Amino acid sequence: MTAAPGAPDASDTEVGAEEGRLRRRLGVGGLTAIGFSNIVGSGWLFAALYAAQIAGPAAILAWVAAGLLCALVALVMVELGATRPEGGGTVRWPLYASGRLTGTVIGVSVLLAVGATSAELTAIVQYAGYYLPWLYSDDELTGWGVVAALLLSVVLTALNWFGVRLFGTLNTAVTVVKVVIPVLTVVLLVASGFDGGHLTDHGGFAPYGYGAVLTALAGGGIVYSVNGFQAPVDFSGEARNPRRTIPLAVLGSIAAAVLLYLGLQVAFLGAVPDSALVNGWSGVNFESPFGELAVALNLGFLAALLYADAVISPGGSAYVGVAVNARHTYALAKNRLLPRALMRVHPGSGVPRRAMALNLAVMVVFLLPFRGWQDIVSVMGTMYLLLYLAAAVAAEVFRRREPDRLSGWVPGLRWIAPIAFLFSTEFIYWSGWEDLRLALPLVLLGVPLFALLWRTDRIGSLTGELRRGAWLVAHLLVLLLLSGLGSFDGADVLPAPWDSLLVGAWALAIFPIAVRSGVRETSPAAS
Repeated sequence: MTAAPGAPDASDTEVGAEEGRLRRRLGVGGLTAIGFSNIVGSGWLFAALYAAQIAGPAAILAWVAAGLLCALVALVMVELGATRPEGGGTVRWPLYASGRLTGTVIGVSVLLAVGATSAELTAIVQYAGYYLPWLYSDDELTGWGVVAALLLSVVLTALNWFGVRLFGTLNTAVTVVKVVIPVLTVVLLVASGFDGGHLTDHGGFAPYGYGAVLTALAGGGIVYSVNGFQAPVDFSGEARNPRRTIPLAVLGSIAAAVLLYLGLQVAFLGAVPDSALVNGWSGVNFESPFGELAVALNLGFLAALLYADAVISPGGSAYVGVAVNARHTYALAKNRLLPRALMRVHPGSGVPRRAMALNLAVMVVFLLPFRGWQDIVSVMGTMYLLLYLAAAVAAEVFRRREPDRLSGWVPGLRWIAPIAFLFSTEFIYWSGWEDLRLALPLVLLGVPLFALLWRTDRIGSLTGELRRGAWLVAHLLVLLLLSGLGSFDGADVLPAPWDSLLVGAWALAIFPIAVRSGVRETSPAAS
C-alpha cells in the first residue's frame, strides 16, 4: 500500500499497531444506535423553537432541506466508510486525497468542533434550570451552571474510559428512551392542542421570506441537530463487516432522525398558544420549549418526562460525542497534527484514552466563553460542514484513482460527490456573516500551523503540498468575502438570491480543481 506523499501511511508500523488495538465488535444495531443517538440530542429540545423564530412555519422546509443535504453527504461518507474503514476515517480521508495542508486545515476545524459536545452539556443544565433556577438565568448558564456542565463532562469522559463494548450497550439502552419520549411528545401535543391555522396565520407560511429558511439551517440549529450521522463512519475501524454495516447504519439513522425532527417541528408550530404569537413567530420565547408547552396544555406527566429526557437525550448525544471526538483526535495524531503520543490506544480497553483526556480540556475551554446552546451550535455546525465538504472531494479523488475499489453502494458517485460539495458550500455560506467571520478565520489558522509543522518534520515537498491544498484555502477565503458582501447578515451588496447563485457557481468551479489537484499530485492512497 502506498500513501500520499507527505501523508502518514495506514501501513506505518506505529499507526498499524495502534489501529490493531481497536476492538471490532460493533454490528448494524449498535452502529445505527450510535448514529441516531449522535443526531438526536439537544437539537430536538431547542431547534424547533429557534427555527420557528427565524423562519416561522417555513422552518418545516429547512428540516427537509437539511435531510436532503445529509442524505447526499451521507452517500459520500457511506462509500468512504465501506471501502476505507479506519478509526477517525473522516479526518484521515482529506489528508490521503488532498495532502497535508488540507489535512491540517480540516484537522483544525475538527479539533475546534470538539466543543460541540459542550452544547449538549449546556442543554442539560438549561433544562435542569427549570427545577434549579440558580443554574440558568438571563438566557445563559450561571457560574454554578458552568460548574455543573464541567462536572458532567468529566462523568461522560469517565463512562467512555472502559471500552467500546460497554459504550455500545449503554448507548443502545439510552437510544430506546430517546425514541420513545420524543414520539410521545409529538402524539400528545398534536392530540391536545394542535391548531393548524398557525401554519398560515401570523404572517403566512413564510412570514420572514423564504430566505429565512436558509438562515434557519445554521442559525436555528437545524444543521447542528441533523449533523452527527457520520458517527458510525468514525467507528468503521471498530465495525464488523464495514462494507455492509456502515451503509445500513448511516442511512437508517438519518431517515429515523429526520422523520422525528419533522414531527416535532410540526407539533411545536401547532401547539404554541396564541398569546405567545402576539408579536409574531420572532417574538415566541420559551426557556424550555416543549416542557413549557406541556405545562400550558395541562400535560403535567409529559412535562415531567420531558425534563427527565432533557438529561437523557443530550446526555446520550454527549456520551457518543465524547467517543467520536476521541476517534477524531486519535486520527489527528495519526496525521501528525497532534503529538503521536495522543494516538496511543489503551491495550486493555481498546480506547484512545489520551485523546479523550485532551478533548475533555477542549470542552472545558468552550464551556467558559459560550454559555448558551445557540451560541455554540451556530458556529459548530459550520465546523462540521467543512468536514463534509472535504469528504466530497476525497470521494471523487479516490473514485478516479482506484475505481476498482468502489463498494457498489453508491452508483452515480461521480455526480453525487460534486452535488454534496455544492450543498455543503451553500450551507456554510447560509450560516451567515456573524458566524463565518468567527469560524473561518479560526479554521484558517491551520495554514500557519501547517507551515510550522512542515518546518519541523519536512515530510514531503512544500511546493507539492501547497499545490494540493491551495484550493481549500482559496475556497474558504472566497466564501468569507462573499459572506461579508452577501445577504446573510452581510452588507447586502450581493442581494438574494444572486449571492447564493454566485456561491453555487464558485463551488462548481473550484470542485474540479480540487479533484484534479488530488489526482495529479498524489499517488494512490493507503487503505
